[in-house]
Amino acid sequence: MDVYQEALSYLESHHVAAGGDILEDVFHEESVSCFLSPLSSESIDFPDTPTPCTREEMLEKRLVVLRGILESEEVYLRELDALLTPMKALRASAGTSQPVLSSQQVQTVFYQVPELRDVHQSFFSGLKARLGAHGQAEISPAQETVMCGNSELEVGDLFLKMVNHLGLYGGFIENYEKAVEVVRKCTQSNSCFRTLAESMYINGADKARTTYTLEALLYKPLDRVTKTTLVLRDLLKTTPVEHKDHAALQEALRLSQSFLSGVNESSQSKREVTLTHGMRRQLMRDGFVVDVSEGVPSLRHLFLYTDLLLCTRFKHAARGKQDQYRFSWYLPLAGLRLRWVTDHERPPDTTVRLHTLRTKMFLLRQQLQQNAKSTRGLTWTARSRKKLEQMELLLLTHSPVNRLDLHSPSGKSHTLSFSSLYELEEWRDTIHKLTTENIETIPPDLLTLTSACVKLRMTQQPHLHSSGAEDEKSLCGTVAVAIHSASGLQEAACVYVCVEVDGYEFYDKQAQTHTSVCSLNPHWDQELSFQVDGAQKMMVLCVSQSDGQDTVLGKTTVQLESKSLSSRWRRQTLQLGQVEVTLSLKYCPHQLEAPGSPIQQPPIFCVPIETVAQQEGVLVPHVVRCCAEEVERRGMDEVGIYRISGSTTDISSLKAAFNSNLREAVTRMRCAEVNTVSGVLKLYFRELPEPLVPADLFQGLANALDIQDMNSRLAAMLSLLETTPDVNRNTFLYLLHHLQRVAQRQDVNKMTLLNLATVFGPSLLRPPVAGVEHNGATVDISQEVVIQVQVVYSYLQSNNLPEAQTSAPYNADAEDETTHL
Repeated sequence: MDVYQEALSYLESHHVAAGGDILEDVFHEESVSCFLSPLSSESIDFPDTPTPCTREEMLEKRLVVLRGILESEEVYLRELDALLTPMKALRASAGTSQPVLSSQQVQTVFYQVPELRDVHQSFFSGLKARLGAHGQAEISPAQETVMCGNSELEVGDLFLKMVNHLGLYGGFIENYEKAVEVVRKCTQSNSCFRTLAESMYINGADKARTTYTLEALLYKPLDRVTKTTLVLRDLLKTTPVEHKDHAALQEALRLSQSFLSGVNESSQSKREVTLTHGMRRQLMRDGFVVDVSEGVPSLRHLFLYTDLLLCTRFKHAARGKQDQYRFSWYLPLAGLRLRWVTDHERPPDTTVRLHTLRTKMFLLRQQLQQNAKSTRGLTWTARSRKKLEQMELLLLTHSPVNRLDLHSPSGKSHTLSFSSLYELEEWRDTIHKLTTENIETIPPDLLTLTSACVKLRMTQQPHLHSSGAEDEKSLCGTVAVAIHSASGLQEAACVYVCVEVDGYEFYDKQAQTHTSVCSLNPHWDQELSFQVDGAQKMMVLCVSQSDGQDTVLGKTTVQLESKSLSSRWRRQTLQLGQVEVTLSLKYCPHQLEAPGSPIQQPPIFCVPIETVAQQEGVLVPHVVRCCAEEVERRGMDEVGIYRISGSTTDISSLKAAFNSNLREAVTRMRCAEVNTVSGVLKLYFRELPEPLVPADLFQGLANALDIQDMNSRLAAMLSLLETTPDVNRNTFLYLLHHLQRVAQRQDVNKMTLLNLATVFGPSLLRPPVAGVEHNGATVDISQEVVIQVQVVYSYLQSNNLPEAQTSAPYNADAEDETTHL
């Protein structure tokens, strides 16, 4: 709804001059220059930049507007029905010896409300019938030649009829102050009426009940009439000039505008309505976010008040003029439901365009840094810095992957997008705290509230690094973070740690560990690495996963200072609310190179396990830990786990993900069938060029099986295991402990130690030359399989297996630092 234009109409009706050159788009035409050509206009939406559309497209938009009007009318009728619900009972009690309200008071409170309800019911029924008939005609082949797109859908007469009844609102508005005064007085003096007036319910489209006060419901018609002009203006914008409705809608708009000035003069009282217990509407938080409600990301300024969310479009004013805000949408906080999700995968073309934009930003910033030491002109510097800001705005708009979905009891939904999970959680937490206070919403005067944003705002501009001065203390180089463990959880949970850094967005600024098994003290020992430019702080969040829903358990911010960081690992413990996370940090300053194509990690399948472990800096490869922990997280009760495999296609797809991008693989794994995950783990060991248990131990282990005493046999086998390389030994021990935990659930999953040994034995242990012993004697294939199974089975039977070390020790400084933030 174009509230700003409505404000201009209001000013003109009161003979107040309003300059035509008031608005200047935050994205100037310069931002679509050839310099930004990698991001085509098809993939980037410049907010509020008008684009020509065909007649068919305009009619499609018109149909969307009409459906929105119908939904809004349905909500309004529910509000009027709720307002009228107690009227009959109050009238009946007025004739008794103990009336709740007198007949005159009942007449004052509900003056003109039944008539307004009848008018809007008639309008709603007529509009619904025509939209329904139009929809049926659109899909009927027999009438295809009669109906031409949306052009035959005529509703102008319905709007004209409704506007001709706006006089009813005039009487309601004149009586409004008296009605509110009666409600307030009787609420204080009559306990029965107070109970009624403070607990009136409206059933939403999803059958959810929202509580309102009688005073809040009395305001609904006052709020509705101020929107009539806005609705008609939106509808007229999407109605072609040659359409049969155009003239009728123009006339309806003219009548509504002439009525609006009187409404504005008479509605000062509504701005004085306060919330429950006298609480007045206050601004709690504001900032720039990305709104993707309409399918296209757009930068918006969001204002959070004590009872509602207001989304506005920011219009930077020309020099010497005041900034402006235009209304986009608002949602009451009462009954608002929140849900956040992360979109880890972008379309390939978007990824390429964003990468190209990052590269151009990097090169332009380098030129600006070099120009600071040269005599290049100030004009070039100013223009280049302006372009850098515009490109950073584009990145800010189109790179976020963290979504916050907002669902109102009225059925309205909006989606906000954030680059930073930390920022999203701050918004979510603040909104959630307000929604739990059960404050009812007094519908706002949108004109007044939107125009007040300029004075109330706490955030002036989007936070852009290119707009600030260079800080010599900021980091430039590589920051490595090793996440070790967490403690202090109130209950066992599957947890991961997300780390973010600030600075220029030339490189990825967010990374996370894999999800741990369900534990009170989760361990990861996983290293995350960041290329940073201009970084000054690091955000750390601890997140639990349950039933597909992520919940932030705690978060904190760490200041990154070069003087307190070094190229050696420095261990510290961070306090994230009640949760403590132990990690190590190191920083290597160096000159950065232009962002290259997304780095393709070396493959891990069909590669010697020592090579993979060395690449990852661990003793147990990530693919082994990720798959094993995922099985323990949700596959321990799966009948036949490891015996029954997933589909070949799914296993190949997940294998390819592990071969190319660990972060993407972990994301896919969370959604994959658990048998697919177990199949990938088996495939990894099966495809190792050399078996996990070195082939030269085959004969020694086979001989150890002949030892009759179980303790002596296990001692001999563990002694042989100690001779294997560190990576092989620790990975084998890690797998054995995992399989023992799986077998502990054998009453449910039907997988005993022997069953598991049968599945894994042939993959973990092989003779030096298939079918031949060292002395040249032929080994029967069935005997070979028996040895493989019995060796693994014997290890699994041990109750005192050494613990596996999953990563090499991080050489920290002499003493750990504990940081409580």
